[in-house]
Amino acid sequence: MEKTSFKSGIQLSSRSIMIWRIVQTAVWLIGAIIVFCLLFYPDTGINLFWNMLIPSAPLLLVVFTGVWRNVCPMATNALLPRHFGLSKRKRLSTRQTAILNLVATVSLLVIVPLRHTFFNTNGPATAILILTMAALSFACGFIFEWKSAWCSGLCPVHPVEKLYGLKTMVSIPNAHCTQCRNCVIPCPDSTPDVNPLTTSKTVYQNIAGHLMIGGFPGFVWDWFHVPDHSTLTGLQLIAAMYNFPLLAAAATLVLFILLKKIVGKINQTILISIFAAAAVACYYWFRIPSLIGFGIYHTDGMLINLRGVLPQWMVDGMVAASTLFFFWWIVFRKTNQQSWVIRPQYALHKEDVKRNSAVTATKLNHTPGK
Repeated sequence: MEKTSFKSGIQLSSRSIMIWRIVQTAVWLIGAIIVFCLLFYPDTGINLFWNMLIPSAPLLLVVFTGVWRNVCPMATNALLPRHFGLSKRKRLSTRQTAILNLVATVSLLVIVPLRHTFFNTNGPATAILILTMAALSFACGFIFEWKSAWCSGLCPVHPVEKLYGLKTMVSIPNAHCTQCRNCVIPCPDSTPDVNPLTTSKTVYQNIAGHLMIGGFPGFVWDWFHVPDHSTLTGLQLIAAMYNFPLLAAAATLVLFILLKKIVGKINQTILISIFAAAAVACYYWFRIPSLIGFGIYHTDGMLINLRGVLPQWMVDGMVAASTLFFFWWIVFRKTNQQSWVIRPQYALHKEDVKRNSAVTATKLNHTPGK
């Protein structure tokens, strides 16, 4: 076994690791149960996944990004080969990581509109989507080092993590990576106040970052103005799914680029936080009403129908409160320089270990009395 030496960092105790492994396994099993329901009890599975799990995810990403990074079932799945010593542990170049980031962003913008015709009302189709991602995540972990290929690369949720997780509440210990081997530079998990343009050193990362920050608010806003379709086919279906979200995304992207030039680099972080808050606030502006029967399209995305129970003013109040909360949290709340998780101790490479051993031997040889 390769000997390893460490620099300063935070290491979890055996007991803490065991607790995190139990939680990770439990969340993974919940995901497996949801997939089972999607296949054999579609209505239940759709409610569990699209109307319960997914609506809670943005809030979790905003407030406790590190918790999600530690317990995400896809991350657990991707890191199984590494934890069991089966990963080939290949390293990605900066350019390769950037390409994966762009692919992840484009995949997000392609997959989400498909909900309106394939996934929102089709349990088996959603299960196939989840299982496909599970296979991709496992393959990424089998070939590449730690979180580099999936969690910080190809995962379509990762661009949203970087957009929404600008001001996470607290940094928690990394419950996956036992050592830091700099598999991604900079590491999104351990970089304080990371955002989609933090890693804009290549054209791919620059495009991906601008698409997420500038385009996502418009994309989210108009996505909710498209109903679930079950009868359209061909070009009509494609136009119905993509026209409005992509056109709105292009509009807010152009607005972001113009404002970015006006405000300059000094105020760029504030501008990014405004667009991030706008995106997540837009989501809950429409998602809260639709969950309880007050949506634009009455039954689309409905978990429980409370239209005859709650007054409209109460629904409007919940929507307004969520909007105020997200703008306060992301824009006006003081930056705390928190990273999502605390970086574990660095693992030195074999060359560093040999160098340290040689230095130690030299010191011993020059010790008086030797």
